Amino acid sequence: MSEEQIDPTGKPEEKTPELPVNEEVVSEQQAPVWSQNRLDLSPVFNAVTAVKNELRKVIVGQEEMMDLLLAAIFSNGHVLIEGVPGIAKTLTAKLLAQTIDVGFSRIQFTPDLMPSDVVGTTVFNMKTSEFTFNAGPIFAIIVLIDDINRAPAKTQAALFEVMEEYQVTVDGETHPMRQPFFVVATQNPIEQEGTYKLPEAQLDRFIFKINVNYPQLEEEKAILRRFRNDFNLALKGDVKPVFTDSGIETCRRLVEQVQIREELLDYIAALVHNTRQHPDLFLGASPRASLAILKSSKAIAAMNGRDFVTPDDIRFVAYPVLNHRIILTPEREMEGFDTGDVIEDILKKLEVPR
Repeated sequence: MSEEQIDPTGKPEEKTPELPVNEEVVSEQQAPVWSQNRLDLSPVFNAVTAVKNELRKVIVGQEEMMDLLLAAIFSNGHVLIEGVPGIAKTLTAKLLAQTIDVGFSRIQFTPDLMPSDVVGTTVFNMKTSEFTFNAGPIFAIIVLIDDINRAPAKTQAALFEVMEEYQVTVDGETHPMRQPFFVVATQNPIEQEGTYKLPEAQLDRFIFKINVNYPQLEEEKAILRRFRNDFNLALKGDVKPVFTDSGIETCRRLVEQVQIREELLDYIAALVHNTRQHPDLFLGASPRASLAILKSSKAIAAMNGRDFVTPDDIRFVAYPVLNHRIILTPEREMEGFDTGDVIEDILKKLEVPR
């Protein structure tokens, strides 16, 4: 998606999009044919275009990560970003929050971080002789949790309730989160000292796990040219808010109304069910994974200007939804297999609905 695809009236040109496949990203699609839809998806298309144009002022490449972050927001889910240091994981998350005119907080997880440092605590007010709740940094619209795997289990457990039920219970009192609530967490896969493996129950609460790789050679050249005279990333100041919390809610309502055929629901169910029977897997995906594929495939369809889901939308989100929810058998893990190999094998064997 690019600025050239929107005319001066703000209405996208009527061009027929190519359907996405696994290796393609939403940004490469043409402007949608709005007249063929029963839904007016222009708010979603315009939001995606505006946000990504702002991010591209600083970020070079990482198109798929941008698409999946926006799809997660529209699906009311949270995202775990995994990658080696220095590939703009934290920077992208911070800039995404900068493009959305909502409250933002960043929590740096460390081994000595306590649950109360995240959710808040109840303190005694000497003037009123009453206990009052001091909200922690988790009470924001967009929350960036940096190095999430550096905190111990008791701190990780503090996130269980808030990520699934959008509320925090402290001293028997429940405090609801303001919507839209979105958590972006980062972790480094190669660090071992001072890190803790995330519990499976917590991983299951992330709609996507995005594995970010090194940039291509041409992208790295572009990074050097962009910042050769900008050592302090002054370009970050050029990223402006172009989206609001009410805009997110509008897009979420539209995504919910995107149509999906019965055969595609069966396709999703078969995909997830096969993870539970695959001989290379010790643990398969839960029904939460099926719902995540349903929601996120609708979001991808809407981002491409379609009010209906296609099999390619499902295949596009299958890996980021499933890769952190399944566990290889010890034998396959020692042989160097990857969860992506299993997901690809399942997708190849499944009959695609016509």
